[in-house]
Amino acid sequence: MKRGLLAAALLAVAASAFAQAPSAEPPGAASCQAEEAALERDIDLARSRGQMLRRRQLAENLAALRTRCEASEPSMNRAARIGKLEHDIQLLRAELEHAEEQLRELKNERP
Repeated sequence: MKRGLLAAALLAVAASAFAQAPSAEPPGAASCQAEEAALERDIDLARSRGQMLRRRQLAENLAALRTRCEASEPSMNRAARIGKLEHDIQLLRAELEHAEEQLRELKNERP
């Protein structure tokens, strides 16, 4: 059990360092999408396992990745910005629903 937590912590630290490290060349759109999808899957997995610290670290990494990728992209058109915001809202709503579900379960537990 402790080994798994240690491995998760090391992975989060490594991912954080990778996300913050300046890259020699700007990331391509395909690379950004692939990394973003991988981080979103990891966030969902951490959330499902109740690893909220890891989820928070991955969310920070995702935000840094998005900032880095947006800086390398030409200006997004209005429709693309709307789509991105709708996607972000959908992710936040899913996270909120999960947190509310955990809260309900905790309140319904017997002390």
